[in-house]
Amino acid sequence: QVQLVESGGGLVQPGGSLRLSCAASGSSFRFYNMAWYRQAPGKQRELVAAIGSGGSTNYADSVKGRFTISRDNAQNTVDLQMNSLKPEDTAVYYCNADRGFAWEGPYWGQGTQVTVSS
Repeated sequence: QVQLVESGGGLVQPGGSLRLSCAASGSSFRFYNMAWYRQAPGKQRELVAAIGSGGSTNYADSVKGRFTISRDNAQNTVDLQMNSLKPEDTAVYYCNADRGFAWEGPYWGQGTQVTVSS
């Protein structure tokens, strides 16, 4: 069982930056693939960025070059650095943990609101 707690959301002007952080419980964090998803009002939840247990990363085309995902296995955290934010980045951002086992997870955090507006 993994518990995820997000932090760092808020209101920011277009062009600004925010850093989201997700803290995970448990001693097996390093074995989990971690990801950030987001869901805007009236839209489906979509993958923003992911980082594998080995450190490989992938990003949605809409955030490439602006967002960076990173993990710290010693601190059991995964961060999302968001730069050059746009109004269309406004959404609830969710942390996700998955080991790819059919009998386990995936696990989700409660979400944190990011609003990009002038």
